[in-house]
Amino acid sequence: MRHCSFRERVTISKEVTQNMEVFMNNNDRLLRLRYAIDLKDTDLIKAFELGGVPVTKEEAQAILTKIQDKQGDNEKKNIYEKPINNQVFDAFLNGLIILARGPQKDKPAQAMPQKSKEIKHINNVLLKKLKIALSMTSEDILAIFAEVELYPSKGEIGAFLRREGQRNFKPCGDEYMRNFLKGLGIYNRRKG
Repeated sequence: MRHCSFRERVTISKEVTQNMEVFMNNNDRLLRLRYAIDLKDTDLIKAFELGGVPVTKEEAQAILTKIQDKQGDNEKKNIYEKPINNQVFDAFLNGLIILARGPQKDKPAQAMPQKSKEIKHINNVLLKKLKIALSMTSEDILAIFAEVELYPSKGEIGAFLRREGQRNFKPCGDEYMRNFLKGLGIYNRRKG
């Protein structure tokens, strides 16, 4: 298999995304993550609660349910019954970390989600927080990408994990995240 440079992959990814006109919203990310790590409904609700955003079982189902179009052409629209924004998704990820690793001893549980600045690159945040929650190393992330035949370098992974504004920060596109979550599911099923 030919290895492409990062710039070539980003260009190809942009072309594919523009042609497909499909984007991934937070509900898609949550649904794919749920299947990838085999997260049960009770754990999903608990993660939201631990992140400071309590949801009922009905609300959780609405977050994961797509609205069906009358013509049945819903594949390009990604419209869910209850869309979630970046702050709510970030709070869920914080709750997932607490659920997976336990609360920090020196910090009390979060009562309300923190009012943080606008999150522009939620895929980078998702990758970073999954690395923490699942106690992954960069080698694990590379192995997960290899499951779907993507071979980024360690430097690219490091660039995805940097904070926005830091030198060498690279945004993680939807195509990379879609493939990462698919690879994570394959990796977990193979491991488990």
